[in-house]
Amino acid sequence: MKSTVRILFAILFLAGTPVLLCAQGKGATITPVAAAADAGFGPLDPTPPTGATAEQIIAKFAARESEFDDARHDYGFQQNVRVQTLDDDKKVDGEYQQTTDISFTRDGKRVETVVFAPADSLTKLIMTQQDFSDIEHRLPFVLTTADLPDYNVTYLGRQKVDEVDTYVFQAGPKVMLKGRRYFQGKVWVDQQDPQIVLIDGRSVPDDVRKGHEDLSPPFTTYYEQVDGDYWFPTYTKGEGILNFSAGNGNLTDSVHIRQIITYSNYKRFRSRTRVIYNGQEVKREPGADTAKPGDGQPK
Repeated sequence: MKSTVRILFAILFLAGTPVLLCAQGKGATITPVAAAADAGFGPLDPTPPTGATAEQIIAKFAARESEFDDARHDYGFQQNVRVQTLDDDKKVDGEYQQTTDISFTRDGKRVETVVFAPADSLTKLIMTQQDFSDIEHRLPFVLTTADLPDYNVTYLGRQKVDEVDTYVFQAGPKVMLKGRRYFQGKVWVDQQDPQIVLIDGRSVPDDVRKGHEDLSPPFTTYYEQVDGDYWFPTYTKGEGILNFSAGNGNLTDSVHIRQIITYSNYKRFRSRTRVIYNGQEVKREPGADTAKPGDGQPK
C-alpha cells in the first residue's frame, strides 16, 4: 500500500487491473499489530522428526504442494477482499472491498469476474499493483518443488493445531532478486497429508525507496481440505501499522491497516483422468480433459 499524504499519483487501467504511478516519499517501517492467534495451538516440540529426516519431509511436502498447485486450476472459487484503515480509536475510517468469481482456462490462465465492488473509500492509502499481486500469489502461499531452490526452509518442530498434527518450518528467500516478492515466515504442514495448512508471516521485500514507498502488513492464512483431498486457502487476515517516512516537513505518517481475504465456494469444474493400459499410461490428446459446460466457468 502507498500513503496518499505525500504522493502525487495517476492510476492507469491495463486489462482492468489498476497500476499505480507515484512520486515523492522515503524509507518506511512496519509495526505488527497481531500475530497468529495461539488458540488451539499445542506446545512446540523441537525434537527431530522420526521416521524421516527434515530434508525428506521438506521434499515430500513440496512435491505434494506441486500436485496441489496443478490441481487447483481445476477449481473455481469466490474471493472477497476487504482492506480497511483504522483511526486512533480503532474505528474503520476507510475501506476497499471487492468480490470476484475466479476460474481458470484449460491452459491455466486465471479468469476474474467482479461481482461486487462498492466505491473505494480509502483516503490514507492506495491499493497498488504489488498489493493485488500479493493477494493472488503470496497470501495463499504455495511452496512447490520448483520453488524450493529459492527458499531456505528450516525445521522448527512438531505442533498440534486444533486437531491436526503438524510439522513447523521457518521459510524465507535465500536471495531477494530484483522485481520479485517472496513469503517470509512460519509454515505449518500436516504430518499425515504433507501439505501446508497454515502460514504466518510477510511478503518481502517492501519497497522503501524514496518516491516509491510500498508497504504491506504481516498476515496469517488458514487452509481447509476441499473434497477430502487438497488443503485450499480459505481465510487470510493481515494487520499492522505502516510507518511512512517524513517528507515536506511532515512527521512520520503512520497508518493502521487491516486486510481480510476469504476464499469460498470451491467447486471443481474440470476433472482429470488417467488411462492405464498394460501398466503404462496412455497419453491423451491436448484438451481431452473432461469439463463441465461453460468453458471453464464454475457452475
